[in-house]
Parts: sequence; C-alpha cells; structure tokens
Amino acid sequence: MKPQNLHTHTAFCDGKNTPAEMAAAAFAAGLGAIGFSGHSPLEGEEWCMAPEDLPAYRAAVEAERERYAGRMQVFLGLEQDLFSPPPEGAFDYLIGSVHGIFADGRLFAVDESPEAFARLAQRCGGVEGLLREYYRLLAETSARTGCDILGHFDLVTKFNEGNRFFDPESPRPRALALEALEALAARDVIFEVNTGAISRRWRTAPYPAAFLLKEMRRRKARVCITGDSHAAGALLTGFGLAKTLLEDCGFSSCWYLTGHSFREGPLPDLAWL
Repeated sequence: MKPQNLHTHTAFCDGKNTPAEMAAAAFAAGLGAIGFSGHSPLEGEEWCMAPEDLPAYRAAVEAERERYAGRMQVFLGLEQDLFSPPPEGAFDYLIGSVHGIFADGRLFAVDESPEAFARLAQRCGGVEGLLREYYRLLAETSARTGCDILGHFDLVTKFNEGNRFFDPESPRPRALALEALEALAARDVIFEVNTGAISRRWRTAPYPAAFLLKEMRRRKARVCITGDSHAAGALLTGFGLAKTLLEDCGFSSCWYLTGHSFREGPLPDLAWL
C-alpha cells in the first residue's frame, strides 16, 4: 500500500514550501496521499497561521486537490493546538497537539530548543514538573480538540536523545506517559508515529518510544505514520525507520485516510526508499 503523509506544514505557517511545491514533491515521491495540516491560529505565536490567512490556505489546498484528482489524494487538515480557539469551517481531519505549557502566566513551547526546554524545566520546578503538566494537557487533547489524530505523543523527548534531560522509562516519567495514553486510548484516537525530529536532526528514532507503542499495541490502539514535514524534501524522511519500529512493536497494519474516513490497511510499501 502506498504511504501517505498527513502531517505537513507549508509557508502558511512555519514550513518552507508552498502547498503546490509540497504536493508536487509528494506526487514525485510516490505518495498515495498528502494531507496539509497547517498550525491552527494561536495568539502571539508566529509559527502558527494567522486567522486572516485561513481562506487563502483553504483555497491553495483545494487547488492542489483539483490538480491531482484521480492521481493522488489531497486532504485539507489542520493541526489544532490545545490552546487555539475552535476551528472555523470544515476540515477533512484534525491533528490534536500540545506544543507548550503555561508557566508564570505565559505559554512556553516544549519543542523550541534544548536550552529553552531546560529553562522551562526550571520554571516548572524541575523536569518532572514539566512532564507532569505536559502529559496532563495531552490527556485532555482529544476531548478538547475533537481531533482524529493525536500529534507527537512524547514531544517532550524531542531534545532528549541519549536521555539528555531524563530517562523516559524510569518510574515517574513512564507512569505520567502511560496515564495520558490510557485516557487517549479510551477515546479511540489515532496515534501518529512521527518522524519530524529525525528530519530536523534532533532524533534518530521516531516518536512515540517503543515502550509506548508496545502499550498501544496491547490496547489495540490505532496508529498512522506521519512526517511532520516542514519541507518538500522531507516528506518520507524516517518512514522506513517508523515502519520497522512498528513491526518490532507487534504492528502489522496502520490507518489511512481515504475519502472521508480512516481505514485500516497493511503497513506501507517502502521498498524503493
């Protein structure tokens, strides 16, 4: 089955390319579908789309849908941040994500840089305080955003290669993550296996971590593979690693958006990568 990438960003938010350039790259790479998931408007955050740009974003994606009709599926999505206002208008799907937490009355990103992560941990009274608040918010994401896909489950490990800040499998971080997983799995959300930090050279493996994926498998949770791609050249980066990780964790299938619904299918054919 052809791979699809439902987590992509364009120059309408913090991506580098236009929707037309991303769609052309997706078609050339052999994807069966590309989904555009621009960051939802969030006041004061420059990496998000501005409310006034949403009509142009819609029009640009619809133009690509028409251009590739019958050749490649093109979907209009949105990465709905937990703290964004409810989305206006219809979308083919929503990715629900937590990118930051409030500390000292301000919203701080958990994925800005290693240095910013360390400063935020200090504001939270230590790494455990940061993790506790992040996973508390994550557990609420499906209910509050109405998302179809849960974005980058353990985003707090983006800069944690080699356990730089904490050991995610030590008792307390593990318990916090599993508590959020339990709440989200009960809502039957689709968990993405996200390769975005690989393309940005912060990680050598996708997230979620293997111990989380094994727990998802035990719970018969649904998963999909996404690139969180911010550039046309990164649409399939890490997909082979993601497929292998899923296989190692006991998965033989994942979920695809087809038409107006998600359907289960075999793990994607990536033989040419």
